[in-house]
Amino acid sequence: MELRITLLVLVLFFCIVQVSSETNIEEHQHAQVVKGPNRRLFQFVDCVGLCKIRCRLHSRQNVCTRACGTCCARCKCVPPGTSGNRQMCGRCYTDMRTHGNKPKCP
Repeated sequence: MELRITLLVLVLFFCIVQVSSETNIEEHQHAQVVKGPNRRLFQFVDCVGLCKIRCRLHSRQNVCTRACGTCCARCKCVPPGTSGNRQMCGRCYTDMRTHGNKPKCP
C-alpha cells in the first residue's frame, strides 16, 4: 500500500513539473501565423531594430526604413549588414518590386 502511494505521489509530481515546464516554454516563444494558401509558423522578428541597423548608413534613412519595414513584415527577414546580402532572405525579399518595377527591399 505504501509503495502505491509513493508511486502515485511521484507520478503526480512528474506531471506537475512537466506541465510547468511546457508553460514556461510557451511564454518565451513569439510566433505569428501567416494566413493564406501557404500557412507557416514564423518566429518573431524585431523589424524596427533590424531595419534601423540595415538603413543606418543609407542616404535617405526614412525611405529606407519604411521600405525595409514593409519587406520585413511580409518576409519576416532582414539581411545582415547595411547593404547587399539580399539573397540571404530568399525570393520573398529579392523579388518584391515597386510600382516602377525597381527592387523594393533595401
